[in-house]
Amino acid sequence: MDGVIGDSREVARAALSLAMSADREEESTLRRRLCERGVKGAASDFGGDFVPSVMRIIERAVVAAKREGVIADTHQEEGAVAGAARDAVSQVAQKALGLSVGGKIGVARAGEHVAVALFFTVGLVHLNEVCVGLGHRAV
Repeated sequence: MDGVIGDSREVARAALSLAMSADREEESTLRRRLCERGVKGAASDFGGDFVPSVMRIIERAVVAAKREGVIADTHQEEGAVAGAARDAVSQVAQKALGLSVGGKIGVARAGEHVAVALFFTVGLVHLNEVCVGLGHRAV
């Protein structure tokens, strides 16, 4: 990711990188590097049964984005993150229905582009599958 990030593909890459960060230290380092390049980012861990947790996943994306200053406290920006998160959730739903998920939500923004990425393991006990979901909105 060289230069200034300004298109939807690069913002989506930043959100995926945040979602795939292994721990808080790596996440903080990545957020600082992205910030130097004009990209704001946030991430939140998540785990639980998928179906009853869909709304909590979307809420966590919005709360993390507001907490880290990725979005302002307006219904347009909150709605953009919620919509992108819902798109990301719908991409993993077929694999996750009826199972448990665990992983991380990443949110990134540069200019008008907002992306939400999910990087989860899905499964029962030790029989896990990996899935990725990604949503984008323009604010």
